[in-house]
Amino acid sequence: MANYDKYETPLGTRYASKEMMTIFSARERASTWRQLWVWLAEAEKELGLDISDSAIDQMRKHITVSDESFGVARAYEEKFRHDVMAHVHAFGEEAPSAAGSIHLGATSCYVTDNADLIFQKRALDLILPKLAKVIQNLQAFALEYKDLPALGFTHYQPAQLITVGKRATQWIQEFVMDLEDIETVRDRLQFRGAQGTTGSQATFLELFNGDADKIKQLNQILCKKAGFPSAYPISTQTYTRKVDLRVANAVCALGATAQRVCADIRHLANLKEMEEPFEKNQIGSSAMAYKRNPMRCERIASLGRKLARLPANFTATFETQWFERTLDDSAIRRMDIPEMFLLADAILLTLDNVTNGLVIYPNVIKSRINQELPFMATESILMKLASHGVSRQDAHEEIRVLSHQASAVVKQEGGKNDLLERIKKAEFFKPVWNDIDSLVDPALFIGNCPKIVEDYCNGEIEERLAKYKASLSGAATAQISL
Repeated sequence: MANYDKYETPLGTRYASKEMMTIFSARERASTWRQLWVWLAEAEKELGLDISDSAIDQMRKHITVSDESFGVARAYEEKFRHDVMAHVHAFGEEAPSAAGSIHLGATSCYVTDNADLIFQKRALDLILPKLAKVIQNLQAFALEYKDLPALGFTHYQPAQLITVGKRATQWIQEFVMDLEDIETVRDRLQFRGAQGTTGSQATFLELFNGDADKIKQLNQILCKKAGFPSAYPISTQTYTRKVDLRVANAVCALGATAQRVCADIRHLANLKEMEEPFEKNQIGSSAMAYKRNPMRCERIASLGRKLARLPANFTATFETQWFERTLDDSAIRRMDIPEMFLLADAILLTLDNVTNGLVIYPNVIKSRINQELPFMATESILMKLASHGVSRQDAHEEIRVLSHQASAVVKQEGGKNDLLERIKKAEFFKPVWNDIDSLVDPALFIGNCPKIVEDYCNGEIEERLAKYKASLSGAATAQISL
């Protein structure tokens, strides 16, 4: 039951998934510390240290931290003012045979930093398929509407025609850039391992009687147990906070992409050309019952704004670390790392919902084209007249006059664009009267858009999504909390 008398982050209560919240939960954090202590003891025993089987067995049986053990740890922390040592003692009470072996040779960052790397790796593995699902949704959308002409916009002014599908491919390409960057930082993520209090490995060198090869073996064993390819070759007391910044630069850029795409959708909703999903009983406004506000895209924009700006925090944390470490990174990282992934997760959940249910209004799109296309078609009319021996300069002047008249009807009288009707009535244009309608077919003005969509979506995007085939085949559209 929710506690209504204390603050809870909306990311946890409204927006992010249960799976992402679990990764960054207090129980997962403390239990991962215990798992790291078990792995360390197992590796040290394998390399010859005197740690009993019964000690390791007791540790294994109590990896998941119970509610009671949290209470014990809390009491120890009040006494010691040190959260890691509080959990060392609490773990020792549940595994008394191992009390002298828990945390052997390690510094606090052995558990805190390695756990953070594990959490980031798991979180990256959780968001990548969700991002791939959004791309897949847009791929299907783009292919469905690859031939549907629509006004293009430059400077948010009507420009050459594109297709609805072509616009979606631009969104896809930007999300694919995020996918590539996030895949890259995921693949390059390494472990801290067991490096000692300043990264000198001195304590482990002492434990292994000066045998440096055993320290190398120790870290190889730990990396294998934790699922990392290797450990960072250089460490201080911590892994460099450049790692967090590197991850943040990739993950947080998703927030900028999400804002940009949803801004397009919100503008198109205003034009009544496209809408996000709107449920049967959904209320758009408490005051204006007729409204269909783009609340999902607005939520994404809001969360994206927050996510896109988090790298500044990671930058400041990295650049202000002194020498082998200072503790002013701790409190902010406890907030920023989980928040970064909870934000990304929440954005992707809502994006999945939006992109899987976009609604298109072809008649509105056609009507807007009809308001602008007569102006765009004048060049084709000029060329057709020239083929009948009419002076291009004379034709240009005639069209200029009629265009300004039609524009005045639209802008000053609020009427429809009647340029074509004017041309059909003007004797000057009689040689091409019968050609006018064929010259203003929107399909003639979309260029190579359909092929661009097909080539991109059936080529590069299909290849890009292939590695996510298993996760996408059974993926359902996210149900978002409102």
